[in-house]
Amino acid sequence: MSLRSALAAAAAITLAPALPAFSQGAADVESSGALTSGAMQMSDQERLDFRAEIRAYLLDNPEVIMEAVNLLEARKQEAQVRADLALVAANIDVLTDDGYSFVGGNPDGDITVVEFMDYRCTFCRRAFPEVEELVNADGNIRFVVKEFPILGPQSDLSARFALSVQALHGDAVYKDVHDALMQMQTDYTPETLARLAEGFGLDAAAIEAGMDAPGIERIIAANRLQADNLRITGTPTFIIGGRMVRGYLQLDQMEQIVAEEREMAG
Repeated sequence: MSLRSALAAAAAITLAPALPAFSQGAADVESSGALTSGAMQMSDQERLDFRAEIRAYLLDNPEVIMEAVNLLEARKQEAQVRADLALVAANIDVLTDDGYSFVGGNPDGDITVVEFMDYRCTFCRRAFPEVEELVNADGNIRFVVKEFPILGPQSDLSARFALSVQALHGDAVYKDVHDALMQMQTDYTPETLARLAEGFGLDAAAIEAGMDAPGIERIIAANRLQADNLRITGTPTFIIGGRMVRGYLQLDQMEQIVAEEREMAG
């Protein structure tokens, strides 16, 4: 926010306590209950005095500017939360049961956690062990993975590799490969992915051949469409119950949201 905008916001908040010191023109404003129309009735000198009084108040109380900025940010965040709740509600069926995404944890769990992720995303990799602990320790969470490669060619390559493994070998092997990809310490290249496949006893050539299959294209396109519908532009993004959380979460934060969602549903 610019200083001009902050001053304008602060002036609006601080107007009431400052009004008693204003000129007769400002007193007319207070009595009329309409600041804008009252200000228009001021003379040029009264308007200058009015502005000077606001400026003096803000210079004497600069903390009010940050109070105004913080209030504005809080209101913006509240509006974002309300908008996200509506987006999740409108898309909940395809988010939680699209017919192709990997489903782990407890398939019959009472809370579904969906993660839009990218293997090259630093915060996805940071969240990985905490998500694993959340799902495994809770025992009643249904976990859905949305392959959402947005960070360049290596992201696309690794996502296609994982999805090709899923298509050829099923969800159990996909999960093993997904976990390994999340923990790899090298670049994702055809050579490193081939070595990863061989480490699991898989046919690397067959996996590579399937990476550009029409089904893989459709899955990635569908996930991008879902992300667009939810206005998701970054990873990780989580859907926990009916709530969307954009960005990395610590384990205790995820546990708290799961508990709150259970309480609301129960």
